[in-house]
Amino acid sequence: MRIAYLDCFAGIAGDMFLGALIDAGVPLQVLQDATAALNVGASLKIEKVDRSGISCTKVHVLADGRLAEQSQHSHTQQPETQHQHKTGHAPDRPHSEEHSHGVDAHDHPHAHGRSLTAIRALIQGAALAEPVKLTAIRSFELLGESEARIHNIPVDEIHFHEVGAVDAIADIIAASAGIHHLDVGAWHCSPINVGSGTVVCAHGIFPVPAPATADLLRGFPTYSAHVQQELVTPTGAALLRVLYPVFGPQPAMRVEQIGYGAGTRSTKGFPNVVRLSVGEASEPAEVPGQSQSDASETVTVLETALDDLSPQVLAHVAEAALTLGALDVMLMSVIMKKGRPGTLLTVLCKPSDVATLERLILSETSTLGLRIRQDRRSCLDRHHATVATTYGAIRIKIGSLAGETLNVAPEFEDCRVAAAEHHTPVKQVQQAAIAAYLLQFPPNEGRS
Repeated sequence: MRIAYLDCFAGIAGDMFLGALIDAGVPLQVLQDATAALNVGASLKIEKVDRSGISCTKVHVLADGRLAEQSQHSHTQQPETQHQHKTGHAPDRPHSEEHSHGVDAHDHPHAHGRSLTAIRALIQGAALAEPVKLTAIRSFELLGESEARIHNIPVDEIHFHEVGAVDAIADIIAASAGIHHLDVGAWHCSPINVGSGTVVCAHGIFPVPAPATADLLRGFPTYSAHVQQELVTPTGAALLRVLYPVFGPQPAMRVEQIGYGAGTRSTKGFPNVVRLSVGEASEPAEVPGQSQSDASETVTVLETALDDLSPQVLAHVAEAALTLGALDVMLMSVIMKKGRPGTLLTVLCKPSDVATLERLILSETSTLGLRIRQDRRSCLDRHHATVATTYGAIRIKIGSLAGETLNVAPEFEDCRVAAAEHHTPVKQVQQAAIAAYLLQFPPNEGRS
């Protein structure tokens, strides 16, 4: 299975993640096309830079051909967290902060920010693949939900300033396109260095990480080391949250590509980069007495219990989830609080598809939340053989482990179609298919 590992020893920001994607082999054109699809005059410019002797890729966002505002993710001394406010009211902050990043608020077309609704409409209207849109929208929803919790106001009243600016929107949409182009089966990540010191933001002077970033990193392993500066931005934290990686040391893998994405600041003796390693998962050396399976992989489980949703909608959600890439969907009857009968919806998916399926469940069902966890699953190697029966050709699904066949089953759809054509029970076609398989591949031949 193809996997990716992020080394966040110097934190993570949107531009750093983009640089790492490009450096690891994602074509720049993929990210450029996604950015152009927004139709906001944004484009990307890349350059090779040196960070403490490491050659890295630095990504710049251009708005109408000019360098876009870099306050959201540039790792400068000034605020890197977003400044939100309620509809129609500017945040309470000193005038000097309005210009602290070298951008005159009167010259910027989005000085009063964009609402989550406006950003969602902008992304939904873009000519992009649906999974890319859903990942980008979910990233912004996570940012909005964090700020809503901090301010204790409805998320629809949140307006984004820096995070609503062209550069941050381009960061998120391009990152979403890169994530799906990479198409890895699982994301892994090191513990995250958040840096140290303080930042000045709309909420006042706060210790690193800033409020929105701290909220987005809840439940993730973080630490503070090496430098007195902010290392993780809200955009970077939101992208990590949407990836929902497995945290820990790099798993056993055969690394094929390594990418270094640079932040803006260059600190002597401290490479301000995020490293992305991409390759094939491999099993660690076998431990005596411990069974290892070559087919073991990480999957994500999304789960919620519902007692107020129509069975018709549940069936629609299950079908939609499979269409969007779910590995499996299960609906189980359960008894909930107050003795109410309900349905437990469980969706199994690749970690890279979490954002898409999380968005589906939250938008299409009546749930107010869901549980997300990482599981390990072990799968048999699967292949097909085709056998000839009196009802026609039937495919046989074969499951094997280390070359030994353990399970054999006729493909049900083949049997159903054949049964309908010959006006015979499906079970009779299934039995004929198994008999034909055993004649063609006798058990004593040690088939695989």
